[in-house]
Amino acid sequence: MRKVTTLFFSMSIAILLASCGNNEEEKKAAAEAAAGPQAYPVFTVHTQTTELNSDYPATIEGIQNIDIRPKVDGFIQKIFVDEGSVVKKGQLLFTIMAPQYEQEVRTAKAAISSAEADVNAAQLQVNKTRPLVEKDIISKYDLDAAQLTLQSRKAALAQAKATLVNAQVNLSYTSITSPVDGVVGSIPFRNGSLVSSSSAEPLTTVSNTSKVYAYFSLNEKQLLDFSKTYKGNTLAEQMKNIPPVSLVLADGTVYAQNGKIESINGQINTATGSASLRATFPNPISLLKSGASASVRIPQKVENAILVPQKSTIDLQGKKFVYVLGDSSKIISTEIEIMDLAKDKFYVVTKGLKAGDKIVLEGFQSLKDGTKIKPEEQSADSVYAEIKK
Repeated sequence: MRKVTTLFFSMSIAILLASCGNNEEEKKAAAEAAAGPQAYPVFTVHTQTTELNSDYPATIEGIQNIDIRPKVDGFIQKIFVDEGSVVKKGQLLFTIMAPQYEQEVRTAKAAISSAEADVNAAQLQVNKTRPLVEKDIISKYDLDAAQLTLQSRKAALAQAKATLVNAQVNLSYTSITSPVDGVVGSIPFRNGSLVSSSSAEPLTTVSNTSKVYAYFSLNEKQLLDFSKTYKGNTLAEQMKNIPPVSLVLADGTVYAQNGKIESINGQINTATGSASLRATFPNPISLLKSGASASVRIPQKVENAILVPQKSTIDLQGKKFVYVLGDSSKIISTEIEIMDLAKDKFYVVTKGLKAGDKIVLEGFQSLKDGTKIKPEEQSADSVYAEIKK
């Protein structure tokens, strides 16, 4: 009997609570109906011309990066520059102590003196023999022999002079000068270090950075998009139609001077699936350093673009939707397609919207398709004012 009473009491409580809950929901629905549709901000989309930017990681290199290597073996006698020094073409960088080359020059000069003396002696012999032959005192054979001896002595003199030139060239290699204007890189050696022409490590590197190359890569899909974006029957014509590009530095700032894409590798690297491109930038104050990292920014102009704020879209199962204001102020969940590139905090819509459509700007998390709202018109100019100029 006690169990039956308890069960009856519990059922009574449950019925009472359910009745109260239904009353609360009914009251809430009645209150909402009395208040009318809820207000939401909406704005009218329209077409406009915009510019999209694509950033690609890049490596900076000087237009000339020249390894400075010794051509002769010896010890570093003196270093005339420091790391980071700006040098001119022909400026002395290192001297190498190699006394054997000085000795070779002295030996060659002595050989020339000896050869010159031999030539003079042979010339005297010819001069002495010729009148005797003319007077038939001696045979013509003696004159021919004297002339051959003179010719041999002259050849020996020419060989001695060539040896001197080679010795002087080798000696000149002990003074190492810069082949270009540029900036000196790291110097791994010090005075007294033994260096050789076969050394794996160069004495230093001189980088000509009056202009710099920014090397970056595009994958196969990006290359195809690239070729479709810029008009031209050939690659050279397409490159001419590419607008000037900018350089985003490591700190996020944009380099003051624009550059130009001048080279596109015609072959895709099978290991990386990408092709290399090269943009050239002027570098008059040497701000850009060889070996630095940056990003090449390529602009793309889009005509008649429809932009919608990212906050006005909904992601659902990999698709994007917006709420379009329909007849009788009812909203319609509409799927849109967008470009891969975005403009700041805006998407570029390629399908699903047309100029003149009104969409809900924000605050629609609790909305459902077909809900009637109270639209509060927002100025399109104020919405699009968020786009960076």
